[in-house]
Amino acid sequence: MRHQLFLLSILTSICLQVSAQSKFPADVARFIEKRDGCDHFRGEEPYDEERRKFLLDNITALCTGSDNKLAQLKKKYAGRPDVIGKLNEYELRIETGRKNP
Repeated sequence: MRHQLFLLSILTSICLQVSAQSKFPADVARFIEKRDGCDHFRGEEPYDEERRKFLLDNITALCTGSDNKLAQLKKKYAGRPDVIGKLNEYELRIETGRKNP
């Protein structure tokens, strides 16, 4: 079951990446892919110690730097309403006061 969920998350990530890459600039598409993964793991429950470590490792890998990157991309693409619209879907600050699983 665990391997099936892992494969499902990989396939979902690939689909999101392909979709994002076709619509947005490459740096924005990379941010979307990483941030969506970050948000996914932030919403998961740490039902045991192994799961807590797994979540923390993924949150650290995917979420670190997200706040700054979001601000940079919003500044860079201020003249692109399509990009800004997508970036506005994300919380501005997820790293400060982040709750560990």
